[in-house]
Amino acid sequence: MLIAELIEGVMILFLVPLLFGFCCDLASAFTGFYSRRLGDEWGTAVTLGLRGVLGLPVWALGFALAIRAPSPPIFSPGLATRLIGWALIAAGGALIGAGLIPLGHRMFLPSAGDRLIESGPYSVIRHPMDAGAGLVFVGLFVLTPTLAVAIAGGLGLIWLALQTRAEEIDLLGRLPAYRDYMNRVPALIPRPKK
Repeated sequence: MLIAELIEGVMILFLVPLLFGFCCDLASAFTGFYSRRLGDEWGTAVTLGLRGVLGLPVWALGFALAIRAPSPPIFSPGLATRLIGWALIAAGGALIGAGLIPLGHRMFLPSAGDRLIESGPYSVIRHPMDAGAGLVFVGLFVLTPTLAVAIAGGLGLIWLALQTRAEEIDLLGRLPAYRDYMNRVPALIPRPKK
């Protein structure tokens, strides 16, 4: 019954921008490849276009459409659930913001000549912005527990796993010190201090 409702009407429309944006964002992870093929300037431009123009804004639109889509609820959120949802979104947003500060312009304009960042949240986890986005996806589902948001969030978590791996492949090729960094710092979940 839920699958039939999902296929009906406009509910599935959110999947088009969501999946297109995820694919573009995933393709943006290969800055080193684009730079080798097209030169540093064009490689950076391709990454910017894929991530900043076709990726992030388009998949964010897909999430917004999923939240607004007529969709059956999975559960009814109460006050405690709403607080948990907002706390997850706030924590995720804080992680994303903390990850952006040391990266600066390199978030949208990475190049083959970048240096390894190991300060701030990058001293604890290698991908704080991906971890933060995962918390935001879960928080959005907790706040709006519908089938459409569950699908969008699930696809978002799968995309984050693929994105993290693609970024690591690119960083290993562009930054010689990245392999040692990978051995010392976990990807998404901090290790307890000994």
